[in-house]
Amino acid sequence: MNGIMETEATALAPAPSQSRRLASDADCDAFIKDIYDQYGSLLVRYATRLLDGDWHKAEDIFQETAARAWKHARFLGSRNERLRPWLFTVVRNLVIDHYRARRIRPLELMPVEELDTSSDSTASTINSHVVVQALGELNEQQQTVIRLMYFLECSVNQAAEHLGIPPGTVKSRAFYAVRALRKALEKQGILGL
Repeated sequence: MNGIMETEATALAPAPSQSRRLASDADCDAFIKDIYDQYGSLLVRYATRLLDGDWHKAEDIFQETAARAWKHARFLGSRNERLRPWLFTVVRNLVIDHYRARRIRPLELMPVEELDTSSDSTASTINSHVVVQALGELNEQQQTVIRLMYFLECSVNQAAEHLGIPPGTVKSRAFYAVRALRKALEKQGILGL
């Protein structure tokens, strides 16, 4: 039985020349540079489409793909005809993993008052004195819906879940809140919103 196991082990083990397709770390780095140059923009665009336009997450997916390619560079280096499909498959699998993780671990909800919106570019634009005054003229429900949906860019379902109300109610409140905000801004002499 030892003779059988030894022949099986030698048959399964890769030959030394096959396991070292790329000779050094410099070759691995050059390999990754080639991936960035040749496939970087293609893979980011592909991931962005799969992620419904979230190009920040698409860049993260691409970087993870490049890291996995770097780990397997010694085996992928001489397989140019298989590299492109391998990269696209890894991107697709990482996007699937991302969606699965979000389904298992949904966004944590916290009170609207505790959320920091100061770093958001939308928040910095809206923090002008006139708009803050106009928001102050709205009732609390309207202010909360505007903060959730427009400052924090929550979806209708996320806002509904956070507020504990049906999505239709969120849509209705958002409609009337935007209308009231527009009237408040027109009252202050700001037009064209």
